[in-house]
Amino acid sequence: MIRPEEIGYADELLADGTVHRTYEDGLEEWRRRTTGRPHHVSWHDNRGASGTDELLGDRIIKRTLDDGTATYARDIGYGRTLWARGEKVLVNRSSFGGRMGVLLTGLGVATLAITAAQLPPLSMSPEQEEALRQQQAQANQSSGGGGDSGGAGEEGTGDGNDWDANWDGDGDAWSDDDFG
Repeated sequence: MIRPEEIGYADELLADGTVHRTYEDGLEEWRRRTTGRPHHVSWHDNRGASGTDELLGDRIIKRTLDDGTATYARDIGYGRTLWARGEKVLVNRSSFGGRMGVLLTGLGVATLAITAAQLPPLSMSPEQEEALRQQQAQANQSSGGGGDSGGAGEEGTGDGNDWDANWDGDGDAWSDDDFG
């Protein structure tokens, strides 16, 4: 059984349509959808790091730092995202799923639910990443989603196709849970 370090965060939608994310460990990020690139979020933080998060598919998130270093995470539902090969789990405290994750944690269920099968990959080849992008695109088409829809499925119905609804109130916006 894996017992990752839990770090909560909360998102605040800013007037310019960006998101200010604050973590319980003091980290702050400013996040913005990347124009013309579906499933991408550009970010920078208060510690001098910056990069892009991309939802690849199969609930895998690729974080690419500006220096080209890539790491992977996996959305495991209920506002929880596993990072660092399962060493830490980020919990969205500002979403329904995040609050449900907090409830599950309080009951001692959240960490029990984390299995080796849920761990993000250590690395991926460009071909593996592209296969996941294609899988994501097919999921969007089969669900009738358009634009930036499809993906992580932490919020709302939990059907895997609503991670990007309601970031800033329009139908083609993202949720406050943009790639944990």
